Amino acid sequence: MRSRNQPNLALSALAAVLGLACVFPFFWMLRSSFMGNIEIYQYPPRLLPKLWRFSNYPAALSIFPFGRYLINTLTITLPSVLGIMLTSTMAAYALARVAFPLKKLWFVLIIASMLMPTTVTIIPIFKGWVALGAPSGYAPLIVPAFLGGGAFNIFLVRQFLMGIPRDLDEAARIDGAGHPRILVQVLLPLIKPALISVGLFAFILYWNDVLGPLIYIVRNEQNTISQGLANFRGGYGTDYKAIMAASCMSVAPAVGLYLAGQKYFIEGIVLSGLKS
Repeated sequence: MRSRNQPNLALSALAAVLGLACVFPFFWMLRSSFMGNIEIYQYPPRLLPKLWRFSNYPAALSIFPFGRYLINTLTITLPSVLGIMLTSTMAAYALARVAFPLKKLWFVLIIASMLMPTTVTIIPIFKGWVALGAPSGYAPLIVPAFLGGGAFNIFLVRQFLMGIPRDLDEAARIDGAGHPRILVQVLLPLIKPALISVGLFAFILYWNDVLGPLIYIVRNEQNTISQGLANFRGGYGTDYKAIMAASCMSVAPAVGLYLAGQKYFIEGIVLSGLKS
């Protein structure tokens, strides 16, 4: 019995160490947000502040209008997440359930597009928006989310759909259901974990996006949270205590959303089509 439990204890210890390694940067950011700049630079570093400076947060808010940046970020993130979930589900359903010419070739091309670096497409996409007369603002950041949903998201949902028996589709067709009804009424309730996973991935992607807003947003009042964090960097140094406080406020919504959807996120990654 002891030898049987030893590997489990070893794996649990390893998982605990890796978990602490992942959480430690967040702890370091949180403790630094209550320190002064001199104490942050102190060597050897202190694990906890000698004096807890709760005033760092009001001071950060005087430079970092979190409410305005939050609204701007959500204005981009929420429609984009909706667009990615919608279009990736439609594309995945077509690849998993609909027969059409060269379907395997299209699927291979979609998977192959994952190998293309995102930076390669920046200039062509920007020139396309310039040609359309809308090179700045929120539209160039939101509209692409409604044009496919991304290769990885399509792959994730498609693999989930492939694990669902086709007998459900056939039963719905006997009742006179078409593709839209089968997708919405039959399959969507079964692929909820995959959709939540896609939504979490998309939310974190757009929430932390720096390059996109940097290219397309030119008005300060439209800045996102990621752009606002750059305001703490000056020509004569960086106010680290304020940037740590602002970073804690910026990370909190994403962490809260992940914790709320953690159960479905794990189920979606495991790709368990139907519960037994």
